[in-house]
Amino acid sequence: RARNTSEPFVLSLLSGSSSVAILTTVGIFGSLVFETYNFFQMYPAEDFFFSTVWNPQFRGGSDLGILPLLWGTFYVSLVALFFAVPIGLMIAIYLSEYAGSTMRSFAKPAIEILAGIPTIVYGLFALITVGPFLRDWIAQPAGLGSSSSSVLTAGLVMGIMLIPFVSSLSDDIINAVPQ
Repeated sequence: RARNTSEPFVLSLLSGSSSVAILTTVGIFGSLVFETYNFFQMYPAEDFFFSTVWNPQFRGGSDLGILPLLWGTFYVSLVALFFAVPIGLMIAIYLSEYAGSTMRSFAKPAIEILAGIPTIVYGLFALITVGPFLRDWIAQPAGLGSSSSSVLTAGLVMGIMLIPFVSSLSDDIINAVPQ
């Protein structure tokens, strides 16, 4: 008898929860469609997709072309992979082939802690530590400029973020191959 009174309540509670999740998704999608429509009313689509200038201005008159953003993303990703893949592979090979069990039991969780650090912390680390270091100790003495927000800064910090992923993936591949 208790089941007959509690089941409809639980069913309505679960139905309400699933409805909230579905309505939230529909709301997000609708908001994206509405804001995209408003954006393309202000900036023509052909200028956005084919312009090579990215110059946002708060007072109006912005030039917003997506090609520089795509190129910058690709460029930073190449620097990050150039940094993370060799280090991640070396870590995975060392841990699976050479490290003892005590070293492996310490190093593997220490590397995986890097994966748990929020990306905002990495960004702050890049802004406060890595960028000024690269500017003051590498770029200025070499005569390369004085900006601390560079592709190298973003690529190195993203490479550090990728090390746990690359080493874990490589370790799984190495352990899948028979000895």
